[in-house]
Amino acid sequence: MRTAVVVGAGVAGLATAGALARSGWQVTLLERGERLRGLGGAQLLWPNGLAALASMGLDLGDLGSPAPFGGIRRPDGRVLVAPGPAHAVGMAGAMTTDDLGGRPDRPIVYQAGLADGHPIQRAPIEPPERSAPPPALAPPVEPVVVHAADLHALLLSGLGDRIEIRTGIQVTTLSADSADWPSVGTGRHSFQADLVVVADGAESVLRRRLAPTAKAEPAGYTTWRAVVPWFRAPKLPDGVPAAGEMLGAGMRFAHATLSERWTAGEQTRGGVYWFATTPGAPRPEPIGVQLTLLRRWFADWRSPAAELLEATQADDLVPQPALYVHQVPQRLGQRVGGGGIVLVGDAAHAITPSLSHGACLALEDAAVVGALMRSAVPGADIGIRLDEYTRLRRDRVVRLGRIARRLDRLMQAQGRLTVAARDAVLGRFATAVLDRAVAAATDWQPMAPAESAAPPAGQGQQPPGAVTQWDGAPTG
Repeated sequence: MRTAVVVGAGVAGLATAGALARSGWQVTLLERGERLRGLGGAQLLWPNGLAALASMGLDLGDLGSPAPFGGIRRPDGRVLVAPGPAHAVGMAGAMTTDDLGGRPDRPIVYQAGLADGHPIQRAPIEPPERSAPPPALAPPVEPVVVHAADLHALLLSGLGDRIEIRTGIQVTTLSADSADWPSVGTGRHSFQADLVVVADGAESVLRRRLAPTAKAEPAGYTTWRAVVPWFRAPKLPDGVPAAGEMLGAGMRFAHATLSERWTAGEQTRGGVYWFATTPGAPRPEPIGVQLTLLRRWFADWRSPAAELLEATQADDLVPQPALYVHQVPQRLGQRVGGGGIVLVGDAAHAITPSLSHGACLALEDAAVVGALMRSAVPGADIGIRLDEYTRLRRDRVVRLGRIARRLDRLMQAQGRLTVAARDAVLGRFATAVLDRAVAAATDWQPMAPAESAAPPAGQGQQPPGAVTQWDGAPTG
């Protein structure tokens, strides 16, 4: 019986646990919380994320709501990028400091923090002169927005009956001695398996043990998310799209409408998801005070910012620092004895939210692990497949992480001149810039399950270094 221990029950952990269980593995899922639950807010899933779900036998069905691109505006309502069929909430293109009028050797520096209760450099910016109307985006690539609780429930439904779930387990140690089997521990209990899946988030304790130089770094701003449920959601004024985004000086506000859902004749889901950013680290005040501050900071922004914030309650709000993993580990899969360790999701390669692709990359990871390990045999075979996982995943996640950081420089720009340059770039070159980022992020297809690289159990193991034939070679 092949065994796996999965540490963490977020999107990456749940999806990977389910993929392994459906591949015939006996899985133990460890979660530090007292119960399994989603983080709140909503997730944006692009075609690659949906393809990953489908490859694992999971169908989003009517849980997802289309999130057509509703354009990008300034806080005063001036249109920077016209609505179109490509793009979506929270997305932008791969920009450099040259694109923002700066010098390559002088990167843009965030001015983190707040002054007098307001984000700094928040003064209105005069719009750049424009000789032509803002462009609309063309490629027909659209994501869907799904309530985080619904995605969580879908992943839970896919766990099957080959999984033991243990909550309230705070994993603090990891054994990666190459002469032994991999294991994790709490100080009092140890869990050993053929495969350990590290899915404990961006600030992963276990990643520090495997790759000390791969650290979670702050990007200089805080994100705020909430879903205003249907019974409290305001009616959007005429002219406000179902999904859209506004950019200010170091601040952003985006929204997307969740479709109504009915159960037994009664409405049970729906509402409006919104996402905002402000400069600086997470606020120390109680969550109710933070909501009051947000209402003050976005009070003079065009609709629907003020209406959605007014309809939001403290329990809806999810503040998070924008983090990214600096120096993604050289090996995302590592051999240990006759088994190994694999890192997935934010624990492996957290990227900043500007690309709106964290959940999609986690689902890709899970789909690849499931396909590679479907017929894996403990011993050299697992090691070979872990090497293949690194080959398939690392270059892609590093590239998208770089794009996300460049987007930060664009979307979180501060300072009068820098913001004016940003707005001019978006107004004149949005189609080429934004479409390029969308294409890079969505350019992924699931792989076919790999055939065994070793004889079946009981017939010996393949010697180290043997050549493996893989059925399918996806774009990693």
